Amino acid sequence: MTHGDARPGRWSRRLLRRIALWGAGLLVLAASAGFLYETIARQSDSEDHGAPGRLVDVGGHRLHLHCTGVGAPTVVLEAGLAESSASWEVIQRRLSTGNRVCSYDRAGYAWSEDGPSPGTAERAAGDLRTLLAVAGEAGPYVLVGHSYGGNTIRVFADRWRNLTAGLVLVDVTDETAVGALAISRPLMAAHFTAYQVAARLGLVRLMGDALVPPEATAAARRHAVVVYGAGSMAAARAEAWAGVDSAAQVRATVRPRAWGDLPVVVISAAGQPAAVTEQARGLAALSTRGRLVIATTTDHYVQHAQPDLVLDTIREVVSAPERW
Repeated sequence: MTHGDARPGRWSRRLLRRIALWGAGLLVLAASAGFLYETIARQSDSEDHGAPGRLVDVGGHRLHLHCTGVGAPTVVLEAGLAESSASWEVIQRRLSTGNRVCSYDRAGYAWSEDGPSPGTAERAAGDLRTLLAVAGEAGPYVLVGHSYGGNTIRVFADRWRNLTAGLVLVDVTDETAVGALAISRPLMAAHFTAYQVAARLGLVRLMGDALVPPEATAAARRHAVVVYGAGSMAAARAEAWAGVDSAAQVRATVRPRAWGDLPVVVISAAGQPAAVTEQARGLAALSTRGRLVIATTTDHYVQHAQPDLVLDTIREVVSAPERW
């Protein structure tokens, strides 16, 4: 009886192993098919998803720069983590009437080529300085940064104060939240890796809006295979992993009246804890002409939820020499 009972058990285990092997085989087959599909589809991306701007060599790699309009000072738009120049589509289009406006993609993002590691705020600021100089976009600049992008422009303003005409900081990252950055780093890295794999297997191309962030602009959706492609996700992972170092670089720029009388406006989303609001207020106080604006939206993407507020603020800083 014991011998007879053992046979079904062995048979069941063999069946389960066989099913698992078949499942693994089908998974590998599907992944291979997706990889091949994405590889072939990429060949037409230069025609269907070409860069709206131009590629500029900054020394070993090229960055995508998109400038529109005329006027001075030039407004430079800096996107947040896992975002690109496409995230500024509405702001740039509307601001270009009467202003020179440039958006760009940090190394590895969207249409830009990958750059050296580590992907810190200091490296990005250096890239931006070289990009604008090589492209012939003369300063000084009004620097506008959203979220993580605030790190880059704050380091830029500290290093090249003579090239900085003003700052607009839109719900930027808190450089003092070191604990939160350290804890979230592996989680964000895993998140971006998953998206990178999905993009490389063609899922972003196949599923369209299903894998596109809800806050994405029309331009970002139209070019999702590039904007949220495997390269962009790898760049986002590198920046997230270097986030603690970037925060330290930004903290090193903080000192009383660090920005002198530079026109600075800090925009903070509504509904945040008092400590967050006070940190934003302290940031504005680094300039004698700094001020804090609390948006009426709780959306982190204030430029999408309240574009008029961001546009009016940028125009205010652009005209600061005459009005402030």
